[in-house]
Amino acid sequence: MKLTIGKLAKQANVTIETIRYYQRKGLLTEPDKPVTGYRQYSLESVAQIQFIKRAQQSGFTLKEIAELLSLDGEHCEDVQKMAEQKLQKIDGQLKDLTALRHVLDTLVKGCQQDKSTDHCSLIDAFSNQVAPKS
Repeated sequence: MKLTIGKLAKQANVTIETIRYYQRKGLLTEPDKPVTGYRQYSLESVAQIQFIKRAQQSGFTLKEIAELLSLDGEHCEDVQKMAEQKLQKIDGQLKDLTALRHVLDTLVKGCQQDKSTDHCSLIDAFSNQVAPKS
């Protein structure tokens, strides 16, 4: 079964611009345009776009996805290394986000305790100024 770009987009649940973007990035092959008519995409293109979307949802960048697409089933160790590196990166991001959450939580609690209307203790904290005591 062959699909036009519009039908491909609908089947893969993406926009036409997404398909064109993936083509520009080398993630999806653009079929040759016939002399008359429209380019025809195969059902394999739907599967490839769904692969790209699932990999993005798992935290992989388009550059990393291009690398994944270049590997086949015989390169499982390489894919596993990439996934392990992604896990390490996510763990680092979670650690950073947890620290950030703690800082913001402390600042918000400071705002809740400081009922002053002539200044904002959160802005003071960002400005590295000490809030005046009333």
